[in-house]
Amino acid sequence: MTASWNTKYGPRRVRHDPPTLDEAIFAARGLTDDLEQQVEIAAGLMDLPVDQVRTALENAAPERKAVTIAFTGRAGTHRAVVVERKPSRRLAPGRRFG
Repeated sequence: MTASWNTKYGPRRVRHDPPTLDEAIFAARGLTDDLEQQVEIAAGLMDLPVDQVRTALENAAPERKAVTIAFTGRAGTHRAVVVERKPSRRLAPGRRFG
C-alpha cells in the first residue's frame, strides 16, 4: 500500500509495510510475559484470528530469559577505573585561528 501526495518539491510517496507475524509475536513478548495477553496483542497488531496467532506463537522458538555476565580476572581482586577530565578548549575573545 502506497500513499502519495504533492508537495512544493514534487510528488512524495510513503511505503507502508504491515508487520509480519514474527514481528508481532516479538513485540507482544516484549510487552508481557502472559501467553494469552501475547496472543491478544499479536492478533490485534495483525488483524488475524486469535487461533491462528496462538498456533504460530506456540510453534515459535521460546524466548531466552537468561542473561549471562562473565567476569575476567581473579576473584577477590579490585578493578580499577580511571576517569580523566579533558578541559574544553576555550578561545579568548577577539582572537581567531586561521
